[in-house]
Amino acid sequence: MASLSIKVARIYLRVSTEEQDLTRQAEIEQSTRGAGYYVAGVYREKASGARFDRPELLRMIGDLQPGEVVVAEKIDRISRLPLPEAEQLVQSIRAKGAKLAVPGLVDLSDLAAEADGVAKIVLESVQALLLKLALQMARDDY
Repeated sequence: MASLSIKVARIYLRVSTEEQDLTRQAEIEQSTRGAGYYVAGVYREKASGARFDRPELLRMIGDLQPGEVVVAEKIDRISRLPLPEAEQLVQSIRAKGAKLAVPGLVDLSDLAAEADGVAKIVLESVQALLLKLALQMARDDY
């Protein structure tokens, strides 16, 4: 008998200033549910993406469970930190056994998990490169 696997997501919504509004990002919750995910938590924050010590971001990372997916509107909602700190932030998500799902960021992790040998190494390397590029671009747009 096949086991039923529930896809679990945690949604991170961030704006930079008090004047900005999080409602624009609210459709992310609907589309995540529409994609078949159970939403375990929605974390809303008004803080600069250039800061690592965002309370809701840190709370979300602390709440993450293996196999969950972090959903954000764009990569710059997660981080506008300098590249080494941004990579450390993403690593803290991965260290919990979770994945990052951001529109526009290609996710090769499922393919890499099924591959072996050289194909696995290449897919993992390309995934890391795409993420690094996206994080750097988010910082450059800052």
